[in-house]
Amino acid sequence: MDALSIPHLLIILLIVLVFFGGRRIPEVMRGMGEGIRSFKEGMRGNEQAPPAPPASTPNPPAAAAPGEPKK
Repeated sequence: MDALSIPHLLIILLIVLVFFGGRRIPEVMRGMGEGIRSFKEGMRGNEQAPPAPPASTPNPPAAAAPGEPKK
């Protein structure tokens, strides 16, 4: 069996495009990349904790109590 040539790769790309559509392909590729990265980290044996999610908006400043002048 010969290696994949350009026409074979184009046919595979066309089939993927038909199944997933143009808008979903970046999402699928991103998911595959994250999966591969996770697999590589697992193979290396990194026992680091996953990064903390970014903090959401900071708490708004405390409102002045009734009767206090506003600054």
